[in-house]
Parts: sequence; C-alpha cells; structure tokens
Amino acid sequence: MTEFDKLVRDRIPDIVRENDETPVTHVADGAEYRERLREKLCEEADEFRESGDPEELADVLEVLAAIRDAEDVERAELKRLREEKADERGRFDDGVVLERVE
Repeated sequence: MTEFDKLVRDRIPDIVRENDETPVTHVADGAEYRERLREKLCEEADEFRESGDPEELADVLEVLAAIRDAEDVERAELKRLREEKADERGRFDDGVVLERVE
C-alpha cells in the first residue's frame, strides 16, 4: 500500500485499476478542492523547477486553469489583471535580479 493524499487528474483511478490495483479516493469540493488545487500548483511548479520538463509546465497550466474555474475568475479578467500588473511593475523579460536595496 502506498499513501498519496493528493489531488490527481480525473483518470488516475482508472489507470490504477488497469494496473490491477485498487484506488481509495474521495471527491474534494468547495474549500477542500480549492486548497488542494493550491497545493497541487506548488507541487507541479516544484516539479517543473527541478526538471525543466515542458510536460511539467503543461501540468502547471492545467492546474492554473482549474484554479481559475474553481475561483470563478474569468479568463479576460485574469488577462486584464496580468496586463495591469505588467504596466505597473514590468514583466520578467529582462532577467533582472534584485540582490539588495541599500
């Protein structure tokens, strides 16, 4: 038996069954679902940081889309907020590293 206690993609229980194993699951909803999505975002971001694998980056995007839906944030609103912040503070295009402020 292996313990996971984490949010997984919808088809993972089917894949586990195909491997002649028995998944024990429950469906998270409401506040639990939103919290587990936040945890999943950190997990996927860490995996991308460690590997640099584009598949991990795709996982990050999938989790972000689920968070956007769960939080009822419209795509256009998110884009507006992103652009607003870029206008105020810039982007990350130049690779600026703030070492300290004296």
